[in-house]
Amino acid sequence: MSENRKKRGIVFWFACQLAAGAVLTGSLGAVSARADSLVLGVAGSLSGSNAAEGEHLKHGSEAAVADLNKKGGLLGQQVELFFGDDAGDPRQAVAVANQMVNHNVIGVIGHLSSGASIPASSVYGESGIIMISPSSTNPMVTDGAAEKGFNTIFRVSGRDDVQGRVIGDYLAKKFAGKNIAIIHDKQAYGKGLADQAKKVLNDAGQTEVLFDSISPGERDFSALVSKLKAAKVDAVLFGGYYAEGGLLIRQAREQGLTTQFVAGDALNNTSFWEIAGDAANGTLFTFPPDPRKLPDAQPVLQELKAKGDPAEGYTLYAYAAVQVYACGAEKAKSTNGQDIAKVLKSGEPCPTTIGPIAFDEKGDVKQQNFVFFEWRDGKYNQLPDVAN
Repeated sequence: MSENRKKRGIVFWFACQLAAGAVLTGSLGAVSARADSLVLGVAGSLSGSNAAEGEHLKHGSEAAVADLNKKGGLLGQQVELFFGDDAGDPRQAVAVANQMVNHNVIGVIGHLSSGASIPASSVYGESGIIMISPSSTNPMVTDGAAEKGFNTIFRVSGRDDVQGRVIGDYLAKKFAGKNIAIIHDKQAYGKGLADQAKKVLNDAGQTEVLFDSISPGERDFSALVSKLKAAKVDAVLFGGYYAEGGLLIRQAREQGLTTQFVAGDALNNTSFWEIAGDAANGTLFTFPPDPRKLPDAQPVLQELKAKGDPAEGYTLYAYAAVQVYACGAEKAKSTNGQDIAKVLKSGEPCPTTIGPIAFDEKGDVKQQNFVFFEWRDGKYNQLPDVAN
């Protein structure tokens, strides 16, 4: 990769950081709802350092609603979208959730990050509004809602106790007796994933040589890289998002650290490559089997690609979340959250572009599977079972 392209990736990340600081209170946008239309909320990090994931959410939900409306809408009415930007911030997520409630949305597709979804879910739960996250993987998104007696909180992604087990097993088997470091970003997703993987690793009889943290928005990792080099690490698990992960890996390679980097699903978009550049080659991350390979996804993929969208990351999951909401509402013949929740938790699957989805009593997908992907030359590809 050219030096100019590397610089453009870092400039993009800095610009996102500046945008996060410029977010105004009440950062919501939508077309004016007609009297004969239903309004569906879409909430996530549309600005800030994780804005690329917000683009996945926006494109996937817009495409799904456009297709839904072409087929006659929902319960005989057209659907419009009402967007809320939480910038990945827990406090802003609560404000967005309250604005969604005040706007009388029929349901919410979002939020994206676990740190935003967990506090926002309480607002939706208390209001009896369906929330379907495309990407929040921390167990407390649904566990916490269930503990509070809320039954309208769902996700179409997997959980980190499953994802963490896959990563922990891989590290225990492939790096048995070697030096492993675990780094996290102190946030609900990153630290939660790191803790889950650490538990599996420790239960396998192996102790990491370093368990350390970074701060969200941190840019200089030279001190951390020096620690990793001093510990002579053979593998590093990074629990965090693509912006900091890209900078960490790039700086590690620049300082001569050639260790294997492993991460979770937050490294699943090309903004990571734009930041890390060729240093990202060989980086592994976990994600469900590539939904772009599924036959049911092909019509949606063609539609998105015609608009210049490669449908990477959680784009198809956002599309599927809309499908799940529509499935529940049509079967319940209602937009009442409790009615829809009862249908979705009946065990009967909803057909979606990422395959049939059925939920358990907590609102989690019944069948979950994470596999490994590898970054190579600007693209990520699913690998065979690397854990065996």
